[in-house]
Amino acid sequence: MKFVLIVGIILAVGLGITVVVLGGADDSPGLQLIGVVLVLCAVVFGIRNLRGRN
Repeated sequence: MKFVLIVGIILAVGLGITVVVLGGADDSPGLQLIGVVLVLCAVVFGIRNLRGRN
């Protein structure tokens, strides 16, 4: 289960980075904000869940 969580976090961070880059190319600050929020939420969610498991 830990493997699935880590893969999900990596995919979410990758998607968020892609959204930020595409938002920068299109000069869309709203899309960049969505990407940053996605990355931050994925990292926080991942850290909280991985710390809670032993």
